[in-house]
Amino acid sequence: MEKTSNSSVFLLTVNGQIEGANFPDYDNLYCKYCYVYGHDWAPTTVSTVEKHCITQITSKSSQSHKLIWNFPLETTFKSTNPSGWPQLVVSVYGPDVFGNDVVRGYGATHIPFTPGQHIRTIPMFVPEPTWRLQKFTGWLLGRRPEYTDPKVVAHGEGREVTRVRSQGFVTVSFHIMTKDMKRMGYDTGPTNSSTVQFATSSQSRDAQ
Repeated sequence: MEKTSNSSVFLLTVNGQIEGANFPDYDNLYCKYCYVYGHDWAPTTVSTVEKHCITQITSKSSQSHKLIWNFPLETTFKSTNPSGWPQLVVSVYGPDVFGNDVVRGYGATHIPFTPGQHIRTIPMFVPEPTWRLQKFTGWLLGRRPEYTDPKVVAHGEGREVTRVRSQGFVTVSFHIMTKDMKRMGYDTGPTNSSTVQFATSSQSRDAQ
């Protein structure tokens, strides 16, 4: 019975790292990340996927304006079909001028579909208040607009009524492996690939 159950799923193994970010106007930032996936997907190790993970705080060096985290990613998913392919959701936080911890950007990208090495540059955005008075009050009190659950950036519902502003980028490297996808009739392309892609989210396109 167990053999029959295993033959009806394929595996997607994700390794890599959140390499760093480029936020010209900000420093001393850290990144939170989580995964969003469809109902037919399940992580093989729940503890590393269900929760929001957090990187260390990093600062810019005198030689570079980039923020470097090099925070490792490692998880495996199983599924019966590609619908609801997993996405990586990242959110970046840091202090404002008053020392309050505020969000500096949200972003999301699909896990690469093909096996091999991949690099994604994720454009980040932040929600904007509707009125200038709200913006000033939020700046003064350290209460910037933010999402109660960052996973909403991976979905399209409600984005047409959300005002956002683009700022910053996060770079993520992936090493992808799949198992049993071809046996189930899915062609994932060549097994040896190395791609660099600019992962433009729908929220960022709306902001532009």
